[in-house]
Amino acid sequence: MEYVVITGADRGIGFALSEVFVKNGYTVYAGQFMPEWPQLAGLKKQYPEQLHIVPLNVGDDRSVRAAAALVGSMTGRIDYLINCAGIFPPADNASGFSSAFQVNSLGPLRMVEHFLPLMKEGKKKICTFSSETGVIPLMQRTRDFSYCVSKAALNMEMHMLFRKLRPEGFTFRLFHPGWVKTYMSGAKSTVGDFEPEEAAPVAYRYFVSDDEIDDVLILRDIQGQYWPF
Repeated sequence: MEYVVITGADRGIGFALSEVFVKNGYTVYAGQFMPEWPQLAGLKKQYPEQLHIVPLNVGDDRSVRAAAALVGSMTGRIDYLINCAGIFPPADNASGFSSAFQVNSLGPLRMVEHFLPLMKEGKKKICTFSSETGVIPLMQRTRDFSYCVSKAALNMEMHMLFRKLRPEGFTFRLFHPGWVKTYMSGAKSTVGDFEPEEAAPVAYRYFVSDDEIDDVLILRDIQGQYWPF
């Protein structure tokens, strides 16, 4: 049995990925930001022994600390930490930048900080959803500043964590899922190239694979292509 923490598991890719992992025999600690949303509760009924719902707001340090303590009371190790939670602020103002950074950039950093003791006893895999919008040399957009800058910061953050933790045996997976019909703006997008249920199995196979080049940090997309980093 292997143990997985997934943030942003309420809906979208996070929920779809939680479903893929439990169907493949993993124990999943699913971060729940929206207790009123019914999907996780339904999945819990199907997999009562494998799925554990954990209250979690990655944008709040106290919430992340409490989540780590709760998970630590249920297991002595975590094999996979999957940073999936993300938002797409509707406005590029100060409020939008603050929200984007708290969730998209600082959220994964908080998760690594507080879950690191549990991860040192497991497979030490840190898996993070990123985006082509954070690849500075290829940036062509003239809008969506807050989202793009938060993803660029996330990429740098993962680069620095890689340099710090790789010598300790940690491996990293950065995944760009493409244009997915997600809920990042609040409601499910009606436009996009992929449904969450299409992106999640691809992410799963990439995250659990042991045949990747682990001594180099790579951003891989849903079609298996590697992006400059």
